[in-house]
Amino acid sequence: MAHLVPEDGTKLPLMEEFYTIQGEGYHTGKAAYFIRLGGCDVGCHWCDVKESWDAELHPLTAADDIIEQAKRHPSKAVVVTGGEPLLYNLDYLTRGLQLAGIKTFIETSGAYPLSGHWDWVCLSPKKFKAPLPDVIAAAGELKVIVFNKSDFAWAEKHAALVPPSCRLYLQPEWSKTQEMTPLIVDYVKQNPKWEISLQTHKYLNIP
Repeated sequence: MAHLVPEDGTKLPLMEEFYTIQGEGYHTGKAAYFIRLGGCDVGCHWCDVKESWDAELHPLTAADDIIEQAKRHPSKAVVVTGGEPLLYNLDYLTRGLQLAGIKTFIETSGAYPLSGHWDWVCLSPKKFKAPLPDVIAAAGELKVIVFNKSDFAWAEKHAALVPPSCRLYLQPEWSKTQEMTPLIVDYVKQNPKWEISLQTHKYLNIP
């Protein structure tokens, strides 16, 4: 999967890139340019971008070209997501973005070593592969997807690992929104260190 990608990160398997409004977590409502990389072996059964899993389906694209596309948009914020973006060395990409005055955000399961230069790290751990200590330590935001009631205890386990300054979010899995949202509301009322994240881009019908 990742073996065709240059180790220096000068080319990356680009699934898609688009300019939109961040729909989830701490930066909800802000304009941002999204860079979605192909490749993931975490394998969440409820993943809504399963087409990202096979990196070989997505063309190796020069990181310089990705940076140039990002520079064309008014918002100077880029979200790198996947797939699992930390499968790849992101030092080159993020350095180029930051040199262009663009803030760099990542959304990751944390299952692979942290690379890249980041203004914000959103850690969204998955049960199938535990996050690594270096990613946990860098997290500015912990976003736990709530699929069933047992996920609250699992969320607390990870909340105990992240830095004290890390923002804590509980987000209903989209297909279980009606069922899980009332439980999340009650949980946050009882445990106000947590906040609610919703996939507002889906309500707005935007990418």
